Amino acid sequence: MNFQWSIVWESLPRLLDGAWMTVWLTFATMTLAIPGGLVLALMRLSPVTLISASATAFVEFFRATPLILQIYWIYYVLPAYFDVQLSQLGTALAGLACNIAAFNSETFRSGIVSIRRGQWNAGLALGMAPARVFVSIILPQATMRVLPALASTWVSLFKDTSLVSIISVAELSYVSLQIRAETYRILEVLTAMAALYWLMGYPQAKLVDWVHRRFKVAE
Repeated sequence: MNFQWSIVWESLPRLLDGAWMTVWLTFATMTLAIPGGLVLALMRLSPVTLISASATAFVEFFRATPLILQIYWIYYVLPAYFDVQLSQLGTALAGLACNIAAFNSETFRSGIVSIRRGQWNAGLALGMAPARVFVSIILPQATMRVLPALASTWVSLFKDTSLVSIISVAELSYVSLQIRAETYRILEVLTAMAALYWLMGYPQAKLVDWVHRRFKVAE
């Protein structure tokens, strides 16, 4: 068996560009999905049936269908039937953000409802408005409770960004597959791709372990 590892070094600049796009997509997605998830969580907790039902329908759709199908739907169905055309990068970001926001909403909702009712009552007894009780008392405690789950979602998202290669977004998986097709060096290129994912993902996984230990809530 003849190995040509030199192809990895020759292609390293392209692989690093793809890795940077993977990191950028992860950051950009979470920047949208964290506030989006919080808004969806508050909508699901709303006493107004129309608001809570709409948020529930959105969340359950994106949680129950494959991410790859959602990306295909945004990229192909929206322009064909609704005359809405997003770029490849815009499609990737929209699909990832909607999907992760749906999961984040359940994380936030669980954190909010886990705060004991006495916390609300104490704030109200001190003369605080409900909105101030939520922002000053409930939300900070809920954030600490959901931080480990959000960190785990981050690591999962980091790997799921590879799915946007199906619409030719030039992240690490797409670039690696391009190089593989050009060079016919399957083992070397895919090994290099796996190594780059591991080098970026392993420190994040260990950081998540620390977050779980540091912010674990024990009643």
